[in-house]
Amino acid sequence: MVEDPHNVIPIETTRSFDGLYHVLHWAISPLRGIGPEQLKIKGLLERLSDPGIEEIILATNPTVEGEATAAYLGRLLKPLGLKVTRIAMGIPVGSDLDFADEVTMLKSLENRREV
Repeated sequence: MVEDPHNVIPIETTRSFDGLYHVLHWAISPLRGIGPEQLKIKGLLERLSDPGIEEIILATNPTVEGEATAAYLGRLLKPLGLKVTRIAMGIPVGSDLDFADEVTMLKSLENRREV
């Protein structure tokens, strides 16, 4: 699940996702007057009636709005019995730790994996 149609492109370039996309067309943003009712959630819930769906990947942007949207959707979808995951965030490949801000560094530490 992504916020905007153009968010599909970076995922597709990895050639590693073999699933369907659902575009919300917004992210929750109270300051801009966008609440959950403006998102394309009803269509998502209708699509989830397919028994072949095993996991929902929340690929919203790493912004305050994207995090709020992912948290809202996580609380909404988890009771449906599906696996709900969020994309990891952190230091970009080829970057330097000197340029990482505090939040990015925190997310990198939180999302670390065993070597």
